[in-house]
Amino acid sequence: MHPRALLDLASELLRSVLLFDAPTDTLMAAFFRHHRDIGARERHALADTVYAVLRERLKWQHLAKTGYGALERRLAALAWSGNEAFIEAALAPDEREWIAKARVTALQPLGEAQRHNLPDWLAQLLQAKLGDDFWPLAESLLQPATLDLRVNVAKAKLEAVQQAMADFGWACKPTAWSPWGLRMGGKPQVTRTPSFEQGDFEVQDEGSQLLALLTEARRGEMVADFCAGAGGKTLALGAMMRNTGRLYAFDTSAHRLSALRPRLARSGLSNVYPIAIAHERDDRIKRLAGKIDRVLVDAPCSGLGTLRRNPDLKWRQNPQQVQHMAGKQATILASASRLVKPGGRLVYATCSLLDEENEAVADAFSAAHPEFEPMDVAQVLTSQRVADAGTLVQDGRLRLWPHRHGTDGFFAAIWQRR
Repeated sequence: MHPRALLDLASELLRSVLLFDAPTDTLMAAFFRHHRDIGARERHALADTVYAVLRERLKWQHLAKTGYGALERRLAALAWSGNEAFIEAALAPDEREWIAKARVTALQPLGEAQRHNLPDWLAQLLQAKLGDDFWPLAESLLQPATLDLRVNVAKAKLEAVQQAMADFGWACKPTAWSPWGLRMGGKPQVTRTPSFEQGDFEVQDEGSQLLALLTEARRGEMVADFCAGAGGKTLALGAMMRNTGRLYAFDTSAHRLSALRPRLARSGLSNVYPIAIAHERDDRIKRLAGKIDRVLVDAPCSGLGTLRRNPDLKWRQNPQQVQHMAGKQATILASASRLVKPGGRLVYATCSLLDEENEAVADAFSAAHPEFEPMDVAQVLTSQRVADAGTLVQDGRLRLWPHRHGTDGFFAAIWQRR
């Protein structure tokens, strides 16, 4: 494809993405379906450029002020993540001159907003919480996330999967904390390998793997993944249970649950029961009240802990949405708690960085439900062979940060029902 045509496509795609009325990955998938003539390498360049713009949008917009023409074209040219010679060929001589000057400007000290590239409301909340540690977090959120694998212990051994990756020439090493995890040295197409097709592993962030470990799900138990989504943690729970007992995967979206079925087929698990529910008070939930050994509530949230993967979220979320989400989380947690039998365990988790969705929700639940006794996350993780578990915990609860732990940002609290 001619360089100018590809830059035009990048501008068109950015124009759609920067409306922020839908998730970027959804918009990008639709765009590529419409433009089937774009080659694989060109698709990667377009996608990487869009994500580069989203990660450092405030910096690029600041630099783009000196240019002319459509803003989306200027942003795409500044943040171009493909072949350098290719983009040079797409630009007119005066544009190339402007780009060169803009790059010199980018080397000079920028304002705080252009350095952290976060909306003001979010930057203020995180600065208030983290103090001097805010800047390491902000810098980490500008980097792409690592590629982590969770070995399916019901089918394979970690060493065997590591060797399978090495056979393809791909370096990987065991993750720092999850006993099931491997971290890839780059981002190869691991889902095209025989090892993936036969269900030996799934792609899953190390932090997400730790959430499943918190349940300590065992053979023969009744376990519920209350907000299962596409089932990443459901599959981890099923493997923990060694394909025994009954594992319910609940979600209000039948579409999301449908993505679980091919993953289930690969995993070899037969103890999983996906159930689409109308709401958290669905009659099928009520019939299981007081009968479940372990309930995991990975609640719907702002997703701000995943900004390395989904940088559009910081521009699509706002304080009002966070407050609305926190109310929804409290309702879901209270409903899910009714499933837990005496002596059973309840785990509440989010992939948010904000206290409003994390500690505040957990504290309110503890105050309203004295029949649930808080448990220390460090003790649970240690019993699950997680090394240095204390470094993952704050005030007895899981608190993972991208800049400290190299994972997505996660929170989790645990209770046992008296």
